[in-house]
Amino acid sequence: MQSNTPKNRANVKSATRTLDIIEFVVSRKSPSVAQEISDALAIPVSSLSYLLNTLVERGYLVRDGRRYSPGPGLERLQAPMPNFTVVDRVTPLVRSLRIELNETTSFFVRRGWQIESLITEVSDHALRYAVPVGQILPLHSISSGKALLASFPDEEIDTYFREAHRDAMTRNTVVSEQKLRAEIEDIRRTGIAYTREEHTLGICGMGRAIRIDGEVGGAISVAIPLVRYDDRIEEKVASLLNRTAELLNIS
Repeated sequence: MQSNTPKNRANVKSATRTLDIIEFVVSRKSPSVAQEISDALAIPVSSLSYLLNTLVERGYLVRDGRRYSPGPGLERLQAPMPNFTVVDRVTPLVRSLRIELNETTSFFVRRGWQIESLITEVSDHALRYAVPVGQILPLHSISSGKALLASFPDEEIDTYFREAHRDAMTRNTVVSEQKLRAEIEDIRRTGIAYTREEHTLGICGMGRAIRIDGEVGGAISVAIPLVRYDDRIEEKVASLLNRTAELLNIS
């Protein structure tokens, strides 16, 4: 049995990064520059340069100036572009957010007046929040849900308030139509949705709806225990969520 030595952990990390680079480049419709790959996958430029050179040498990527595209070595492995799902495109970026923040990061899609978790990367902190894949949650108490709610057209929001049940999950859950409408306006202005112990006591969330090729495809959120939540982490998470949304909205 192979021991979990620092060298072995470094090899696993390098392998994971290599696969993330391939998945990221292949899933996009246009070539990617190195800095864009570095930003998206949270890989330092110094490490990325070595990995990109290796992939080019092996024919898995081709380099044209500063841009990288899938190479002929992937032809036996690469699925046609129309077969790439939303999950295929989002998973590497959810993983990179988790690595950069070391907080549980999830991707949700809408299911009627609820949301479903399709991807979750769990923090390795002892104190953390876990979101099982496939879990169905209400729109109003989860930051991803609020972010998606804010993306609805006004007439659909009106229908939501007429039809949806909004249970108080904790003493902090916002269920008032007036307060939720005020939050929706703030989310539309900033792009970022917040929950503060509204679904689970001791857990704060930040989320952002994402557009893929111009259409709202879901929302990404980060769950942070209250003991680690402060202005610094709030600013960092907002910046990274905005960056991820920009990367996914490139056709």
